[in-house]
Amino acid sequence: MPTACLNQPNIRVSLAGERLEVHGRNEATDRDELLREIPIRDLDRVILSDSVHLTTPALAALLDRGIPLQVFSWSGRFLGSFLPAQNHHGLARLRQYQRTLEPAFALQIAGRIVTAKLYNQRRVLQRLHASREEARNAERGTRQPESDRTSHPAGATQPTPTGLAKSETANPQPEIPSTLAWLDGLFQPLRGARSVDEVRGYEGAATARYFHAWASFLPVDFPFERRSTRPPLNPVNACISFAATILYNESVAFAHAHGLDPALGLLHSTEDGRWSLALDLIEAFRPILVEALALDLFSHQILNADHFESRNGGVFLNEAGRKKFFLQYERRMERQFLSESVGHRTTLRQQLEQQAVMFKAALEEPGKFEPLLIN
Repeated sequence: MPTACLNQPNIRVSLAGERLEVHGRNEATDRDELLREIPIRDLDRVILSDSVHLTTPALAALLDRGIPLQVFSWSGRFLGSFLPAQNHHGLARLRQYQRTLEPAFALQIAGRIVTAKLYNQRRVLQRLHASREEARNAERGTRQPESDRTSHPAGATQPTPTGLAKSETANPQPEIPSTLAWLDGLFQPLRGARSVDEVRGYEGAATARYFHAWASFLPVDFPFERRSTRPPLNPVNACISFAATILYNESVAFAHAHGLDPALGLLHSTEDGRWSLALDLIEAFRPILVEALALDLFSHQILNADHFESRNGGVFLNEAGRKKFFLQYERRMERQFLSESVGHRTTLRQQLEQQAVMFKAALEEPGKFEPLLIN
């Protein structure tokens, strides 16, 4: 259990030796009792809602063992975190401050991030389209040629909606091959970008067209017209925002753990009120984790309308929805896969931490930063 997700309202978490004891109302017996014991040695991180009561000895024990905690509100809004004490890494941070102000370094790293994100977006759409065509051919009693088939994205299960007919999908079908060709045509001008602003322009255009194509694979009951945040306006946006928030804060913790200042961004400009470097480091993971997870949750009917609630002008996962969401998120983050880009078996969580490790190394040798590419 690398991650403990403590989501049930009003449970109490206390320390008992080398384990956490979780007390609360047992819904089956309607009695207050010990619900679970969690050995601290099995934990890498803890996620808890704002209604969970955590004792100070339990908090201290987790921090002493280097285990970070993230706290979320009922709506999934990130409230803050508890991070273990780290070495100050003063020299590394001084180098990071210097490098962040170098336009050439910023352009090089930002270009690599967007190139990887665009590549992963294209591969996700390519696989979804190939799977849908294979399903349609099977329905017609034909078999797709072996050369036309592709493997699944790294760390991802094959989503269901690839086999849906046009009438069963949420939006009119865009011409996927033309979208793939258009995305492919962005790589050359992206390589020739002369400023970070130009790189951001390519990223924005690619993501807009990618989402338009990606939305066509959603079930008809869960349409997606555009990204909406703060608040999310429909269930699809609620899941995308929640997954991105958790991923973002995991990246913040990894950056701190490796002596980086997560506030100093390159692709995302440094601003008060956000961890811009963490936003940079998760960009390549969005297509293969955030959007892929949301697609699976709806296409496999893991989530339905009963798992969402409307509040404060937006749509949010409710308690039951968050339980299912956390389970699927953890499975995806911890599932091992053989990555061609790194040359061995790994997990998405290991690669997320590796982004911080490589970025720190790139402060001296920029070529050492290589964002994750799916097979």
